[in-house]
Amino acid sequence: MSSENGAILALDRVSVSFGGLLAVSDFDFTIRKGELVGLIGPNGAGKTTVFNIITGQYEPVSGKVFFRGQDITGWRPDRVTRAGIARTFQNMRLFEDLTVLDNVLVAQHCRLRSSMLAAALNLPSYVKEEGLARQKAMKVLDRVGLAELAHTQAGSLPYGQQRRVEIARALATDPEVLLLDEPAAGMNPEETARLMEFICRVRDEFGLTILLIEHDMKLVMGICERIRVIDYGMSIAEGTPLEIQGNPKVISAYLGEEGNGYA
Repeated sequence: MSSENGAILALDRVSVSFGGLLAVSDFDFTIRKGELVGLIGPNGAGKTTVFNIITGQYEPVSGKVFFRGQDITGWRPDRVTRAGIARTFQNMRLFEDLTVLDNVLVAQHCRLRSSMLAAALNLPSYVKEEGLARQKAMKVLDRVGLAELAHTQAGSLPYGQQRRVEIARALATDPEVLLLDEPAAGMNPEETARLMEFICRVRDEFGLTILLIEHDMKLVMGICERIRVIDYGMSIAEGTPLEIQGNPKVISAYLGEEGNGYA
């Protein structure tokens, strides 16, 4: 599959099964470079499974995953990351006892070339590379407004800021595509509003393509340019936020009658 029409990421008839049960079935999905796209659906619909297929945690039983036109199906997660796809998780996986800076530094190891021996012996090549990584980590933190918290223990931060640290850590891998798995989970309305602005700013400043899973419909409808709806592992609708709000299948499967009230 080519990357024509600006497509940067594509899933071609992808299926995954667990114990004979299809979690995702013949799923087609194309994302164009620079888009901010939402993937929504009820609990258990297969949304995170799609993320896990893209990032190499799961290998599909059929179908292909393409990134910039290259078949990356079955690649190891570290190889997918080095290629330019980063993600966050629904349940945050920060190193809570480490500082914010160290959390971001950890993410850069996929780009480091020094061997374990060079690190153990503290060779000049390793010292230089580690110094450059630290400079880059601080630059990322500065761009996302977290530089002042660089030496703060990550686990001591408020929940909303921890989410930003997780996103900063993903950004430190130099991604072209960023996958956000329920970034607003556990946030209050004020934190969610700030997160919406933050996601849009990150997309623009870092030149990213973003795909997000989210249950907060105000966030999804407020920032996503296009939305795909999945239910029982299959796509049931796609369109603009306005189109999705008025889609009878979506209302029935996910939004409920109140879905018409979202802006």
